[in-house]
Amino acid sequence: MSETARIVARGKRVLELERDAVAEAAARLDDAFAAAVQLIKQAKGRVIVAGIGKSGLIARKIAATMTSTGTPAYFLHPTESVHGDLGIVTDDDVALLLSKSGETQELLPLLEQLTRLGVPCISITSNRESTLARNSRVALDGYVREEACPHDLAPTTSTTLALAIGDALAVALLEEKGFRREDFAKFHPGGSLGRKLLLRVRDVMIADPLPTLGSDATMREAIVVLAKQRGLGIVLDGAGRLAGVLTTGDLTRLMQRDGDVMAIRVGDVMTRSPKTVDAEALASAAVHTMEQFGVIALPALAPDGRVAGVVHLHDLMRAGAA
Repeated sequence: MSETARIVARGKRVLELERDAVAEAAARLDDAFAAAVQLIKQAKGRVIVAGIGKSGLIARKIAATMTSTGTPAYFLHPTESVHGDLGIVTDDDVALLLSKSGETQELLPLLEQLTRLGVPCISITSNRESTLARNSRVALDGYVREEACPHDLAPTTSTTLALAIGDALAVALLEEKGFRREDFAKFHPGGSLGRKLLLRVRDVMIADPLPTLGSDATMREAIVVLAKQRGLGIVLDGAGRLAGVLTTGDLTRLMQRDGDVMAIRVGDVMTRSPKTVDAEALASAAVHTMEQFGVIALPALAPDGRVAGVVHLHDLMRAGAA
């Protein structure tokens, strides 16, 4: 076997071990998981997440994931907690404590203090008979057969599983609380995902002036509107509602068929059932419609059905919705 093949084989072994550990934990998942979710959901305060070393790093990530998905959480360092940081804890909180052995000496004093304060504790540990597990309100099974480290020493498989269990808790809580895409966007306003989830058609559409045409207008009149208004004309009926649209594509196809088109009426050429989008819809919904039907502009309708504006693909792209 070549050196390259050996290196790849080592990488595969790690991924396979960690994959198998997560799969085995999923098969073992029981009512304790549901109890943990309910305990967190019913808590009036926040989730205190704690661990030492590599487990501490995983605990920080779990706290961040919970916070960003509607479950307020914070990381509490076990050592610092017994030197003053415990003051941030209230009896409305619930704790999530991580330790592979369940006997981590730096974590047990925090467990004792949380118990004294009446804070219910949830543990993730490989040993459900450990001190941590036995003194937790709910003990989640984080057992792994072996670490991916060839010496079975460095926390690898165990921390991957703890992280996966933390993600499972966060997502289950998200769904239990009815946390929506829009809620997620509110916590991520600075990123591209937040922009996509918060941006509405009304934020991007052109509302004034509208490229309106009467159905009795001629192609000569329509050409002026199409040229000034980026290739789309909105045809309104007598009540001011959408009757159809005319595009530069319609005009081009007409000119290919007929030599003299200037006197032809808009109403004879327009598309009478055009694709539209709700002005209050997410901008990404407009992008989807455009991609689905191969158009680059859509009339945007107000709740009463009247035309509120026109949204163009290029404007959506500039706004980060596409």
